[in-house]
Parts: sequence; structure tokens; C-alpha cells
Amino acid sequence: MSSRSENARRNSAPADCQDRLVTWALALAQLVSWGSVYYSFSLLVLPMEHTMGWSRTATNAALSVGLLVSGFAAYPIGRWIDHGLGRRVMVVGSVIAATMLLLWADAQSLTALFVAWIGLGIAMAATFYDPVFAVVTHRYPRSFRTKITLITLVAGFASTVFIPLTQLLVGSVGWRASLAVLAAASLAICLPIHVVAIRSSRSDRDSRPGNGEVKLANDAATRRALRTPTFWALAVCFTAYYATFAALTFHLVPLMVERSVSNAVLVTTMALIGPAQVAARAVWFTFGRTVQVSTVGIIVVTLFPLSTVILIGAGHSAALLCLFALCYGAANGMMTILRGTIVQDLMWTEGYGAVSGMLSFPSNVAKGIAPIAAASIWSFTHGYVAVEWTVFLVSILSAIAFFVAVRVSRRTTPIAA
Repeated sequence: MSSRSENARRNSAPADCQDRLVTWALALAQLVSWGSVYYSFSLLVLPMEHTMGWSRTATNAALSVGLLVSGFAAYPIGRWIDHGLGRRVMVVGSVIAATMLLLWADAQSLTALFVAWIGLGIAMAATFYDPVFAVVTHRYPRSFRTKITLITLVAGFASTVFIPLTQLLVGSVGWRASLAVLAAASLAICLPIHVVAIRSSRSDRDSRPGNGEVKLANDAATRRALRTPTFWALAVCFTAYYATFAALTFHLVPLMVERSVSNAVLVTTMALIGPAQVAARAVWFTFGRTVQVSTVGIIVVTLFPLSTVILIGAGHSAALLCLFALCYGAANGMMTILRGTIVQDLMWTEGYGAVSGMLSFPSNVAKGIAPIAAASIWSFTHGYVAVEWTVFLVSILSAIAFFVAVRVSRRTTPIAA
């Protein structure tokens, strides 16, 4: 028996090493995908508007359209991944991302910009967190939580790496050439990683006995989700959360300017959010195995409204604004992991890609609409006080919905994973 155990350990060592390399590679691809597509936008808007004469409303509308398209594409893409097409989806997504970045770089009209962002919406749905979470969940059903946490931990540095990098590129070679460089990064890094690190569709089919039965089980699990109160509670939770987060993220700087917060305090507050996200994910990665996902979720959905209360009462206080940034960043950092693991914890793993895609649709719609809605509230009330209180009330709704999801799930017998 001891000899067999020793042989098993020796045989498993190379596989464990390969799994770690795959996880780190997918994490790097996430960092580059987020950095080249999502975080670059805010740094390219001003030089693009200056060169082309486009309005702020028009350029941000293109981003909103991309987020809406991403939401609509999330379900079919998740379903394709459930059916073993993860490699094809993410490879094609990387190619589309690079192609659309090049189209954006060459855009001479708003029509071209909108076409580019429609394509980038599809690329985001095929290459961002949701698809890689589905790939990892299906490939590593016993260790997906740790791997998802590691991926989000590494990808959390996307803004830290790509915001200064993009800013440097724009200052050196201009916004059009910067987009060409970002497209090259997607092709040179993300594409080969997705080709090599993700099992081919053929391998997936060959390794799964009764693949037709697997597809039927996935589809049945997806239909069952629509009849499950836990699913709808999570949908409300995530939609409300991402609406409030998007509204606050895009309006945080003008909010502090309206308060006459000093530039030093403003910059410090904004600079703390990213490290707080990464630090919270690192804590989860270190200690999360000993704590139930639902317990961490309760902390997350409570921390966000708490951060909003701190912001409302902070005024000009540097200490309170920094405390807000730490709570706000930590909540969002952990929410990303929660979003990738709570469905499996409260429901089941069958059909995860499609179920996750269905949850992403209203969330992405909310992310696209919320900044415009917040601007409308600000315009109507002539100040950000009403916006802050609206964010707080909607974040309370998110927390209540999560509590309901946890409570209802405990009364439900999940499908065996």
C-alpha cells in the first residue's frame, strides 16, 4: 500500500505542476485582457476627443454599448463553454479583441468607434472573468475556488500595470499607436496562452464519457436555475451591486471635486482602491479555504454599504476618505471572487457557464446604464448628495438579496456536483 501511495504521489506531481502553470498562465492572460481593453479606455478618451472632436457623451455611449453587448453575449458563450468549447471561445475572443483594438486605432468616425466597441463587447464576454471561471470550474471541479482566487489576485494588478503603461504610450506615440501596441499584446500573450493552456474541444469530448448526457445535464441545470429562488436572489444582488459600483466608480472623482477635496487627498484616495482590492483577494487566497464562501459573501455585501456611509460622512477628511477607499476597494476585490464561486456553493456546478452568463446579463446592463443614471440624478438635484444616498439604498438592496439567497439555498437540495 505504501509503495502504491508513493507511486501515486510521484505520478501526481507533474500533473500538479502543470495545473499550477495553467492557472498562472490564465491569470496572466486575464491581466493583459483587462488592461488592454477595459482600463485603457479612460486614458484614451481625452486625447481621442481632442483629436476627433467627439463629445464625452458619444464616446462613453460607445463604452456603454460594448457593456450591453457583453451582457447579451454572456449566456450563449457560457453555454458553449459548458459544451466543451472553452478553448475555441477564448481563442476567438482574443483575436476579436486585437482586431477591434486595431479598428478603434484606425477609427475616423463615431460609427467605426461604435462598431469597434460592439466587437469589444463580444471579446469581453469571451475573454474576461466569466468565461475563464467557467473553464476552470469545469476542468478543476475540486479546486476551482483556489484557482479562481489566484486568477483574480493576479488580474487585480491590471490597473496597476496598464494605467501607467497606457499613459506612457499615449504620451510617447499617441493614442492610435497605443491601441496598436495593446492589440499586439493581446495577440502575443493572450492568444497563445488560450491556445496552449485550455484543453481543446476535441480533448474535452474525448475525456468525457457520455458527452451527450453531459450536455443534457448542463441544459437541465440551466433550466432549473430559472425556477430556483436562489438564482433570482443572486441576480438581484449582483445587478444592484454592479449598478452601484459602476455609478460610484465613474463619478467618484467629480464627486470629490464638487466637495473641494484637495488634489493630493483625491489622488491618494483613488490610488488606495487598487491595492485594497488586491490585498483583500490575497487575504481570501490565504485564509479563504477555512471559511465558507457564503460567510465571506456576507462580509462583502455588508462592507460596500458601509463604505458608502463613510463616504457620505467623510466631507474633506483625508483619513475618512482613505478609510472609504480601503473598504470600497476591499469589497470590490472580494466581490469578484464571490461572483466566481458563490453559484457553485449555493447551487451546483452543472451548466455553470450558462448560469453565470444569465447572471452577467442584467449586471452588465446595469453597469452600462448606472453611470448615465447617476449623471441624470446629479443634473436634476444639482449635486452628488442624492447620488450618494441612492447608491447606499441600492447597495442595501444588494445585501438583502444576498442574505435571501443564502437562506433560501439552505432549504434546497443541490444537484450533486
